[in-house]
Amino acid sequence: MNHSHHEEAARHHAEAAKHHTEAHKHHEEGNDEAAAHHAHMAHGHQAQAAEHAQEASKKHAEKHSVVAE
Repeated sequence: MNHSHHEEAARHHAEAAKHHTEAHKHHEEGNDEAAAHHAHMAHGHQAQAAEHAQEASKKHAEKHSVVAE
């Protein structure tokens, strides 16, 4: 369902933002290991968000007979 892909994309973007905030906090504190961990987690959530957004776009294109590239 198109709607759930939008919700999942939004959820993953929000999670990525939280991890970026944590990465920044740890970086400012000089804790590079924790900063790297949170940056890595943020990257994963961003990738998942992009996948859900792409699926939502495909579903929209199919529904409206638009050719998706």
